[in-house]
Amino acid sequence: MKSYLLLLYKLITYNVKVIFANKFVYFVLAAFLFFAFIITLTIFDDPEFNEAAIYGFLVFPGLLLIFYPMAYGIQNDDDSKMLETIFGIPNYRYKIYLVRFVLAIGVAGVILLVLGSIANVTLYRFSLLPMVGQVLFPIGFLSALAFMLSTLIKNGNGTAIVIVIVAFIFFVFAEALEYSVYNVFLNPFSEPRDMSEFIWHTIIFKNRLYLIVASALCLLYGMFNLQFREKFV
Repeated sequence: MKSYLLLLYKLITYNVKVIFANKFVYFVLAAFLFFAFIITLTIFDDPEFNEAAIYGFLVFPGLLLIFYPMAYGIQNDDDSKMLETIFGIPNYRYKIYLVRFVLAIGVAGVILLVLGSIANVTLYRFSLLPMVGQVLFPIGFLSALAFMLSTLIKNGNGTAIVIVIVAFIFFVFAEALEYSVYNVFLNPFSEPRDMSEFIWHTIIFKNRLYLIVASALCLLYGMFNLQFREKFV
């Protein structure tokens, strides 16, 4: 049993190093600094904290954590001359890239738990697991979208530019679609005053369902694109 756990630990640590290009510590540090920066700005602007505000605090560091792994994953393999070796592994799409996708989301989730715990102790008391679970919905969708775009564009810089533009568009329309089921950044803790609780929970449920379906479709399409290995080498 210990040998299996040790093997699993080595597998996870190795893939985390690959996913974050041996710069994992810097990404974690950047997420913490960005989190602190957002909170500092909010303190000077509006010192009243609630669950809706904490949700916003956690979304941005989460996006920062998954941005690089999803946009530059394939390019990093190409730059390190590992792409052809990976393509030689049976079912490499699932054994390598799907595992990396899950690990990236998992690492983001763990770091968000730490950030959420800090906010829970210092800023406002809230239910930690439901909060982080809700934050992972938009992060998971944008991760899957970035992964799909990386298989289409086949260039890390190009993917990064496109995903930044797409995310910016989502942010621009987030205010107009504040309480819409189509708002990617719908804040489930910001309940509108002029809406019944049942309708609001229905909107949240549909929004999360749409994000799950869209994430699955993006992920599957990205996996489908990866089977045409000759386009990547």
